[in-house]
Amino acid sequence: MTHYLIGMAQAAGGGGGGGALMQMAPLVLIFAVFYLLVIRPQSKKAKVHQQMLSDLKKGDDVVTQGGIIGRITGIKDDEVTLQVQEGVRLRMLRSAITGPRKPSDKSEKAAEKTPDAPKDVKAS
Repeated sequence: MTHYLIGMAQAAGGGGGGGALMQMAPLVLIFAVFYLLVIRPQSKKAKVHQQMLSDLKKGDDVVTQGGIIGRITGIKDDEVTLQVQEGVRLRMLRSAITGPRKPSDKSEKAAEKTPDAPKDVKAS
């Protein structure tokens, strides 16, 4: 009689294992989609940013997270010195730099068109 009960318990346990696998399938699928859409692109972006930070050199024009535009005048291990204006230098963490400064064509053309000294305009 005990052999009969053991055989029935094994048969019941074997059938339940397939159901548990079917219950896990949606979770595995959700994790795979999450990995492909979120984790993988974020890690690629972080790797590119880290490479850009390691390639910084003196004389590069860069933009910081705060929107400050400056030229690198000095680099230490994790610090960068930016010159934002003649005689004005800021020490910043290297990780605060978001990328190189890419001047747009519009800002260069606008700078060429504007005169150095503003002229007084009289209202008539």
